[in-house]
Amino acid sequence: MCETYLPIIVILSLLPLTYADLSSDKKALLDFAAAVPHGPKLKWGNNNGNTSICTSWVGIKCTSDGTRVITVRLPAVGLTGPIPPNTLGELDALRVLSLRSNYLNGSLPNDLLSLPSLRSLFLQHNNFTSNIPAFFPHHLHILDLSFNSFTGSIPSNIQYLTRLTRLYLQNNSLSGAIPDVTFLKLKHMNISYNKLKGSIPFSLQTFPNSSFLGNPSLCGLPLRPCSKKKITLWAIVAFAIVGGVAVILLVVIFVFCCLRKVGTDETRVQIRKPNPTGGRGDKPRAEYGGGVVENDENKLVFFEGSCYNFDLEDLLRASAEVIGKGSFGTTYKAVMGGLTTVVVKRLNQVVVNKKDFEQQMEVIERVGQHQNVVPLRAFFYSEDEKLLVYDYYAAGSLMALLHGADRIPFDWETRVKIAVGTARGIAHIHSTGGPTFTHGNIKSSNILIDQDMDGCVTDTGLVPIMNSLPAPSSSQSLGYRAPELFENQNYSQKSDVYSFGVLLLELLTGKQPIQSPVRGHMVDLPRWVQSVVREEWTSEVFDDELMRFHNIEEEMMQMLQIGLGCVVRVPENRPAMYEVVGMMEQVRIRSPSD
Repeated sequence: MCETYLPIIVILSLLPLTYADLSSDKKALLDFAAAVPHGPKLKWGNNNGNTSICTSWVGIKCTSDGTRVITVRLPAVGLTGPIPPNTLGELDALRVLSLRSNYLNGSLPNDLLSLPSLRSLFLQHNNFTSNIPAFFPHHLHILDLSFNSFTGSIPSNIQYLTRLTRLYLQNNSLSGAIPDVTFLKLKHMNISYNKLKGSIPFSLQTFPNSSFLGNPSLCGLPLRPCSKKKITLWAIVAFAIVGGVAVILLVVIFVFCCLRKVGTDETRVQIRKPNPTGGRGDKPRAEYGGGVVENDENKLVFFEGSCYNFDLEDLLRASAEVIGKGSFGTTYKAVMGGLTTVVVKRLNQVVVNKKDFEQQMEVIERVGQHQNVVPLRAFFYSEDEKLLVYDYYAAGSLMALLHGADRIPFDWETRVKIAVGTARGIAHIHSTGGPTFTHGNIKSSNILIDQDMDGCVTDTGLVPIMNSLPAPSSSQSLGYRAPELFENQNYSQKSDVYSFGVLLLELLTGKQPIQSPVRGHMVDLPRWVQSVVREEWTSEVFDDELMRFHNIEEEMMQMLQIGLGCVVRVPENRPAMYEVVGMMEQVRIRSPSD
């Protein structure tokens, strides 16, 4: 008898799942909107409204038959406070949830972490301060918790996310060791700028060093080797027996090293100047230390968290090649022993003294703590030479990829990702540096592309230490200058906004910032775009490579309007960079990485 009724009991237990439909999804969304304060951009209907949540509600996407909600994207809509239970956790057909760039805090509700269909969870750029939950939906492909204040350790249970392809935990306050886990499908990972310590597990050593930077107590490949501190039992016994002798030996070694150091300091190493008359058929090694003298007071200064282990002599002996000549100086790619590759910038026309130079370097290092800003790793100052050391980005600059000999075709998602990443980097520079801190030289050659095809801003904070308005390295560089800079040299954050607007138009049109539509008549890119738009030939503006993609016209137009808003002539009428980021994040991006 019991066996007869068992299937009925099972069916009855599943009835709540069977009855879940669009109405229950709508109620869950309305409950969420009612419980969480938000900005005016979130305009949803109510239970008695006739608007379709699948076609009219901001950020909502449904199944093809319109029966269930499968996507909720609410970036930068002013959501504030914790995520309440029994709201979003009721959307049991949900596949993608993006609540990035809001003001959410507290802990994540259990029902949200138990959604059976959830594949992508984006919670970056919020204010979460709890520990990372021990369990997530097992079918997650993408998990982004970066740029919060999550504490505690990385839970070892994360190993059960066997389908994970992207994991982003950077810029939190995570501590402890990295759990020794293996992700068979993981393609992108970033846990940089936390408080992690110990050795990097072997299974994760294939990721680039940028995935681990900013954790001073972390060691092992691809960072510096871990020091071996294990002492065997026989060694302990030996030390106990001959302890006195060991102490004496250490003293002798210490004295010997001190004497050797004194002798080294007395012998200055003069690096010869490069030969300016190299033969045309030769390929001489590039040199960037023409007048460098190394002594106690003039050494290569590394910032905390740098994973590099070389000195000035290693740097000056490295195999180097020129990779760029810009407004502030010449840039070299330096390879040391075939293992370590860095970028060295040799500055021109620096007019500040050593103390002011070092203070500016500290500011630059501080504002560089962001995934979309190229970090300054070390610097050197002497009377004759000023050198800066940065990470090397193998993909090169945006200018080279857009206009160079090795240019590659950019799809729409990649262009938007680079634009948004660059905007975030500039916004971070402005907010961290203070109201008067500017970049001053935003252009596509100063946007480097990382391994994730994201835009990273370099040459940050160099304007204050230069002699004057940096001389443009080419006529194209003039196209990024805000109009007011031709009348005075008063850099402002609004002049950075103008330069970014030109760069955004460059990404949309595929054209360089100075155009020559009529022979002998030069015109800057903003004026050309504005003239085409006035004639209502807007489709002619966009890069031909973009026209083969379908259903992106609205997104392209929205981005075009943002770019034109950045390049208006009156500085006060331009948006702030954080506002630009907010507007760009509202553009619906068809990207698996959100």
